[in-house]
Amino acid sequence: MSQDALSLAVIALVLVAGAVVALVAWRVGRSRRDFGSDAERASYTILHSAAQAGRYLRGGLDPDGAAKAAGHLRSMLGAPALALTDESRLIAWDGAGSAHQGTVMALAQQTLAAGRTRVVDDAELDCAAAGCTERDCPVRGAVVAPVRAANRVIGTVVAFSASPGAGAGLVRATGEVADWVATQAELAELDRSRTLLMEAEVRALRAQISPHFIYNSLNAIASYILTDPARARELVVEFADFTRYSFRRHGEFTTLAEELKSIDRYLLLERARFGERLQVSLRIAPEVLGTVVPFLSLQPLVENAVRHGLEAREGVGHISITAEDSPNEAIVRIEDDGAGMDPERLREVLAGHAGGVHVGLRNVDARLRQVYGDDHGLVVETAPGEGTLITLRIPKSQPQHDVRPPLD
Repeated sequence: MSQDALSLAVIALVLVAGAVVALVAWRVGRSRRDFGSDAERASYTILHSAAQAGRYLRGGLDPDGAAKAAGHLRSMLGAPALALTDESRLIAWDGAGSAHQGTVMALAQQTLAAGRTRVVDDAELDCAAAGCTERDCPVRGAVVAPVRAANRVIGTVVAFSASPGAGAGLVRATGEVADWVATQAELAELDRSRTLLMEAEVRALRAQISPHFIYNSLNAIASYILTDPARARELVVEFADFTRYSFRRHGEFTTLAEELKSIDRYLLLERARFGERLQVSLRIAPEVLGTVVPFLSLQPLVENAVRHGLEAREGVGHISITAEDSPNEAIVRIEDDGAGMDPERLREVLAGHAGGVHVGLRNVDARLRQVYGDDHGLVVETAPGEGTLITLRIPKSQPQHDVRPPLD
């Protein structure tokens, strides 16, 4: 290559490099402008850390979640180290000065007992007593703030500072973070309470099934023992499978396919009692069979159609069960041409003002609202003498649930 050609190549490389640097600088400058001011970036960082910590505190002050949340909480405070305790132990540490972990509960005891924020100075921390050998240990002061939930101190947030004592800003910020952690703990407790409520409601449905349906089913089976023993054996097996499904304990959710199997057994037993008076039609889209639904969310509605729709009328009664696929939901409809109900009476039932009548209808409506929100409660269309149409809309996209395994 000639000297002129080499010079041209060098000039070209310099120009390309300059263009790349200019492009990178332009993009960085633009991204900084798009992102906003320094204050806005700081606010975003804090909110992002809070969101990340909130994910890990959904279960309350448990060690696994607290250990993952501690780093995000420390970032929010800009502290060199942070500790979380419950009422009796250290549950998380993040940052420098790990030798001080052994003294955290001693620092927290006063706050746990009195429920007040306090500032810890360098003398009380005492690196030598803590066994800290770091030459430039950044743990020189601390703020201990109570985590108070339901009028009770359930733990503490301990934010360490790099200077003896702690400034007013860190004191206020640590108190706010402790209040935020308390809110997450209360939300976790609310979730646990809702879960317990759902379990209690399922037990109520089981109690409803027991006295009425079991008595009638056994009577129907008994009526076949002498006249049709094979039919009686078949009904006993169906009855056993139905009760095994209804009373097993694993999980509070199941699939639409499993609910429909249970309904099929239920209706087979009811047809043994009603004979040709009970006519049933099903139209189920295969795409929705795997949809997760609350356990015992369909059978009580079908039982409601039989007990309060068909038993109260003369002649043949029809029940139609359909399940359709839509882009975001599985749409299930249960319709009967029975006695129907006064709409005002229906409102009383769903509001819980009708005593023990239609408990299954009210229970299913309440559980659907708890799980999916008020927009997914039962839609009931009825009038005296006009039958009843009940519609459920089950979202396809749901949080991970503990799903009952299928029956063997």
